[in-house]
Amino acid sequence: MSDDFNARLESAIERGKNLASRKASAERQQEMTTEEMKRLHGSLRLSLSERIEQAIHRVADHFPGFRTESLFGEGGWGSACYRDDLRIEAGKRSNQYSRLEIAIPGYSDLQVLELRGKATIMNRELFNRNHFVPIAEASEEAFERLIDAWAIEYAEVYAAKSS
Repeated sequence: MSDDFNARLESAIERGKNLASRKASAERQQEMTTEEMKRLHGSLRLSLSERIEQAIHRVADHFPGFRTESLFGEGGWGSACYRDDLRIEAGKRSNQYSRLEIAIPGYSDLQVLELRGKATIMNRELFNRNHFVPIAEASEEAFERLIDAWAIEYAEVYAAKSS
């Protein structure tokens, strides 16, 4: 009976050690996956922020008076264009502010790639959007199409309202 107990005890201890080893291995694998996600997010953010900057500059180039700025930091990485117009109608002054901003926020524990867009035309909000997908499923081409669509939509509405 004593030999049976010792054998079962040693077997249980061995199973416990194997479980701990597998758990540690799974945690290391999860950390590697997290690091891979951070790397992929950083790579996508870099290439997409270049696309954002190109789209914003193209919009600004078509409408004299727009100024551009690069965005980086807590709000994300991207670009914006803006203008502040002074209108005088019937002797009354008014300021009309217009801005297009598109950015990609930094990596978060949610492991998503997010695109944020805000647009204002002559003091009226046109849109305030967030689009996100899991990093592993993110398509650079789909995000590029979305960036282009938001910039083109802004240009179209701005052209209609400023005429």
